[in-house]
Amino acid sequence: MKKNTSHDGENLFPVLTTERLLLRRFQQDDIKSVYRGLSHPEVIRHYGVSYDSLEATEEQMSWFVMIEKEEKGLWWAVCNRYDQTFLGAVGFNDWSKEHRKIETGYWLLPEYWGSGIIGEAGRAVCDYAFQKMSVHRIEAVVETENTNSKKIMNKLGFELEGIMRDCEIKDGKFISLEMYAKLNRI
Repeated sequence: MKKNTSHDGENLFPVLTTERLLLRRFQQDDIKSVYRGLSHPEVIRHYGVSYDSLEATEEQMSWFVMIEKEEKGLWWAVCNRYDQTFLGAVGFNDWSKEHRKIETGYWLLPEYWGSGIIGEAGRAVCDYAFQKMSVHRIEAVVETENTNSKKIMNKLGFELEGIMRDCEIKDGKFISLEMYAKLNRI
């Protein structure tokens, strides 16, 4: 993973590159791609955030800016490194500096599923969190039915810590969530 920083106003944003990917700050013209992802039935099936219009997606774009500004998290647009095609998103929220922990999340447009993109992006952002954000623990909460995310957690070296049974209601039914974590062992 290479790290560059880009100036956007007075803030430095960590731009990360991997073999195939460019992870950069969200830009306003990403809104159509974000809407396409966060309104797609397969993407939002296990995600927990969805939008029914381009206008409503503005809330998500504002959230990306707000959590960065308030230092509560950091989310990257995941793009093809060579042609800058938007692929999805990966990032962190619920950053507790006091406890040196953060929660990760991600989503990918369906046409790129199964290509290892989230694994590659996930390794880059986890390395960044451990090396540059003074994070000791990265958490991920995954719906028990989300087998693809559980595979990604495994590939990224996260460990299953437990299952919170029937802890949320989704579509009128109780769902269970699995808690995964990765610790900075360095």
